[in-house]
Amino acid sequence: MTRRAVLKGLLAAGVGTATGTGAYGYLYGRHELGVTSATLPVNGLPSALSGLRIGLLTDVHRSRWMSDADVAHAVNMLMVARPDLIVLGGDYVTWGDRQYIGPSAEALGHLSAPYGVFGILGNHDDDHQMPAALAATGVEVLKDARTRVAINGESLELVGIRFWTKRAADIAPLTRGAMGTTILLAHDPRRLTEASALSIPLVLSGHTHGGQVVLPVVGAIAAQKFPVVAGTGRRGETTIFVSRGIGTVYVPVRINCPPEVAILTLQSENLPRNAARGSRSNDAGV
Repeated sequence: MTRRAVLKGLLAAGVGTATGTGAYGYLYGRHELGVTSATLPVNGLPSALSGLRIGLLTDVHRSRWMSDADVAHAVNMLMVARPDLIVLGGDYVTWGDRQYIGPSAEALGHLSAPYGVFGILGNHDDDHQMPAALAATGVEVLKDARTRVAINGESLELVGIRFWTKRAADIAPLTRGAMGTTILLAHDPRRLTEASALSIPLVLSGHTHGGQVVLPVVGAIAAQKFPVVAGTGRRGETTIFVSRGIGTVYVPVRINCPPEVAILTLQSENLPRNAARGSRSNDAGV
């Protein structure tokens, strides 16, 4: 066998493998929705809030590739888990596509929880129609705003920021006067840096899709710029959870990165002040 024949054989095998993998990611990988459960240590969390269960659903990307039935499946999974509170993490449609704003909000409108359903906006969402559609279904949308939830005699402070709100100087005023444990709802997990600087104990994010396409050895190439690609991480006294979300963007494919809805159980953690300063993010679950 000649060298050229060997190279042609290897190239054909590589193309065949890539084609087969892509087909699997399109036909099956993007539909393998599951429930991820995680326990998150939260610095300073009162014992009365320890055990609180938050449902996180993000990156719906309602489009021709994400149907009403797909969203309904995710909603049903979350409702079966019966979380105490629900957070929607943004990117309800793709590229602000107006034809899907109403259907996306309507499907998510079937969500309910004892302490409410709260949402933030992602980089694919417009600043007016999407939040209005969500609000019409009972979702409290936080656009650079804070809301207080009373639970078991304690206050949980939810701070929701727009994707384009990035500086600690812009986030700090939203936390001023908070009387309870603060959770930052930020579509982009890079806000972990600002949250840690502001001593916010917990951040909930999406945006990365977990990388969407995660290759053996190489990992999630498209998401390497993020401090945590998926799962739980830590910086200083701040814990972060990043969801892989349920939708796709650019290409309707998921490889080694199944979609998820997350059930997050908060756990009390009392650190000596500045004890964890300088610790690095833990990309567990990537």
